[in-house]
Amino acid sequence: MKSKTVKRSRTTLACHRLSLAALAMVIALPADAQKSVDGDSIEMGGKTYRLHGVDAPDVAQICADGWPAGHAAEQYLATLIAGKQLSCVPLGTERGGEIIAICRADEVDLGAAMVTGGYAYAEVPHSARYISQEAAAASALRGIHAHDCVTPWEWRARLGEER
Repeated sequence: MKSKTVKRSRTTLACHRLSLAALAMVIALPADAQKSVDGDSIEMGGKTYRLHGVDAPDVAQICADGWPAGHAAEQYLATLIAGKQLSCVPLGTERGGEIIAICRADEVDLGAAMVTGGYAYAEVPHSARYISQEAAAASALRGIHAHDCVTPWEWRARLGEER
């Protein structure tokens, strides 16, 4: 009987340690220590977090009809985080040192908000998380869906061909 109690105690202790470790991985900083970097990345405490599951137009990306998609996406994200308490749950590291994360501003999922607003695409090869939000934004012709925009990955590929 004693060995079962000891095993349960060790298991319970291990579970508590894992819970504390997971909690420690959620990064939260006050509003004055954060800023948007572009339409799908934010900076907090000197680290850059890339929003998991979304791809926003690059800052310099302008749609064929002249709409500054990249600048608009950056401004929209800046508006979403302005004065809010941010928290990010890191999922991994991307090339260039950005940390892939699910980030929230006052509990609002930033990736979902960017896609729903029409300022980012669901990054389907990497996540199916925001497909329904993208469909809703496209049918309502919000943001990038109201303009003659190529996807960010197509835009980057064209730049690569031109260089």
